[in-house]
Amino acid sequence: MEAVVVDNVSKTFRIATDPSDSLKERILRFRRTNYEEFAALRPLDLTIDQGETVGVLGHNGSGKSTLLKCIAGILTPTAGEVRVRGRLASLLELGAGFHHDLTGRENVYMNASFYGMSRRDVDAVFDDIVGFAELAQFIDEPVKHYSSGMYVRLGFAVAVNLDPDVLLVDEVLAVGDEVFQAKCISRIKQFQDEGRTIIFVTHDVETVRQICQRAIVLDHGQMVIDAHPSKSIRVFREYLHAHSPIDDPSSITESPVLFTDVRVRHANERSRRHLLPGESFTVEIDLHAAAPVERPVLAIEVGDPNGTPIFRVDTEDLGTPLRHLDGDHTVHIHVRNVELLDGEYPLNLTLSDRATGRVFDWREGSHQFEVANPTRATGLVALDVSVESDVEVKVDVDVDVEAAPRSPTE
Repeated sequence: MEAVVVDNVSKTFRIATDPSDSLKERILRFRRTNYEEFAALRPLDLTIDQGETVGVLGHNGSGKSTLLKCIAGILTPTAGEVRVRGRLASLLELGAGFHHDLTGRENVYMNASFYGMSRRDVDAVFDDIVGFAELAQFIDEPVKHYSSGMYVRLGFAVAVNLDPDVLLVDEVLAVGDEVFQAKCISRIKQFQDEGRTIIFVTHDVETVRQICQRAIVLDHGQMVIDAHPSKSIRVFREYLHAHSPIDDPSSITESPVLFTDVRVRHANERSRRHLLPGESFTVEIDLHAAAPVERPVLAIEVGDPNGTPIFRVDTEDLGTPLRHLDGDHTVHIHVRNVELLDGEYPLNLTLSDRATGRVFDWREGSHQFEVANPTRATGLVALDVSVESDVEVKVDVDVDVEAAPRSPTE
């Protein structure tokens, strides 16, 4: 059953080309403002079935948010039609629908009323909303005093507790902290199990890979591809991130070799998740080559806890080139004697063609390893440091004779 139908929808905005003139100047001079048209969305067709989760990828200005606003009814298409079956809830802009001078409690009731919920309906889920947002102690404060993260938490909590049939989520979730993002993803997966329809805009390709059945890529207002997430992500990463225009989307071919599974293993994983200083781990990578590939290059990159790369090497650098892949294979990358300080370190994997530089597949931050280091040092690298000195250590002892206890014979 169709949940969302976008039928030949386009959206054009008029942009003033002479914004320097004030309204008074234009009236006095009897001048007409000159405009030029900007096509935010070009004629676009999209059908999403009930229960599907669809990711939307694209660079800034590609039309992602405009598409979601047209589906939500916030914007009216210039041409075409959008049809949505069932109750729709959306989280498209930070604090959209909130009144700054009202409290969090008042905004929950006001925001829910926009979706057609009665006060009695909101009463039934109010505690769930506040509990999910983790804002019980701030719920009666004006939201103008909320941080951006608190805005996101309350907005998302309202949206997911309205029992929606269709949920629209824009990339504003990136504002929330890591723990709350994980909580949101968990709720989205719960919605998937319940057969709800989700349209998800994000720059995080690994989230799309994890939770979406399909992904579309937009470029300058037009749809480039609508396919399985792996293929759409490859197009987004390989072409659009390289700023290479795609004149003919049908010319995009399937990648001949892909990652099928990635595992991070270490000797003590059954008793603890983390590594201790000096221990080793192995990254096991399953590959499937649908057609023979003569010399792909597999690269591994380690990031710091913030994701900034701190180490990168590939199979060519290591003198172990991968030759003639065909069918299923497993590659083991052994990382020995890890001397890092406390933290979780994300791994990025890239599989590319040595001759052309074409990216076959990649994993970005979807796997990581954890180090627990008892040292009190700060930084990233655990260096073996000791101190020797010829300075005499002198300890001064100050004894208060008057306060000393007297012996029984005194």
